[in-house]
Amino acid sequence: MASRLSKDLRAAAETARRISAGDLDARIGPSGAPGSRDEVAELSSAVDTMAASLQRRLEAEQRFTADVAHELRTPLTGLHTAAELLPAGRPTELVRDRVAALRTLTEDLLEVARLDANREEARLEAQPLGPLVVSIVRRSGVAAEVSGAAEPEEGGTWVRTDARRLERILTNLLVNARRHGQGRIAVTVSGAEVTVRDQGPGFPESLLREGPQRFMTGAAERGQGTGLGLTIAFGQAQVIGAGVRLWNPADGGAAATVTLPEV
Repeated sequence: MASRLSKDLRAAAETARRISAGDLDARIGPSGAPGSRDEVAELSSAVDTMAASLQRRLEAEQRFTADVAHELRTPLTGLHTAAELLPAGRPTELVRDRVAALRTLTEDLLEVARLDANREEARLEAQPLGPLVVSIVRRSGVAAEVSGAAEPEEGGTWVRTDARRLERILTNLLVNARRHGQGRIAVTVSGAEVTVRDQGPGFPESLLREGPQRFMTGAAERGQGTGLGLTIAFGQAQVIGAGVRLWNPADGGAAATVTLPEV
């Protein structure tokens, strides 16, 4: 009996860990002898009920986010068209700037909703990492110094990735560094890793500990924003099988390292 109880408790603990890690489909299921209702069976039933309730709530939240973003799209398109017809001047520039910000927020919300629903599918191809990073930084519009981006014939690394999604990840990290950091932005390619680093106050401890949270920027000194940029970067990295690590170098600043699978 002790052996069975110990086995059931270990199974319950492992399922709870899977749920905590994000596997909301995990369930403990019935334990013990058929028809028995001991304490372990009651615990298993309670954890499964909790997981099912949590899953329903998260799915409802995801649907709400997607529905709001879709509903905003149509009026924002009309607002954007109307703003383009306004006469030139400072007030018009302010209106167009705010409309553009709203459109960006709406598209970010839709992307987060697709990531939450696991609707994103990567098109993985072998890519030379160095030249790809150089072109991404150039298109991002963020002033950054790139180092270590060797050509393949010079010993550069080939990785398996979706170039469009990697561009989304790195561009979000670059924009985050420009918006919240200080000083120069450095991009370093080392093997299959790409690190974006700024000279600002660093990431807050809560962000390093808990990871990015949508609509939370972590700390006032990191500037203003929606918190969606890092959320999207982490989500897209998961789609392409990459990893993202946020850290604060010992000599100051904030750094984000993307690790890609090598060919």
